[in-house]
Amino acid sequence: MARKVVDEPSEEIVADARLARDAKRGPFARMSLFLKQVMAELRKVVTPTRKELLSYTAVVLIFVAIMMALVSALDWVFALVVTYVFGTPGG
Repeated sequence: MARKVVDEPSEEIVADARLARDAKRGPFARMSLFLKQVMAELRKVVTPTRKELLSYTAVVLIFVAIMMALVSALDWVFALVVTYVFGTPGG
């Protein structure tokens, strides 16, 4: 199973954000701060193991197949109802 990581900003990110808010930095400084924060968040990403990845993929594919079947069934039922109410075209 994936490691449990607490999703809290580090002290450095919070301090940088406070400095940025207080100093009213220019557009390039704000972009630089944003990119630093993005990189800090990307360091927290935990990649799944192969087993987890296959498991997640299977769950998604099964869910999509079930939803496709449900939507197809509803489409068929609504088509029957519309045909019954309005009749067949040209008929």
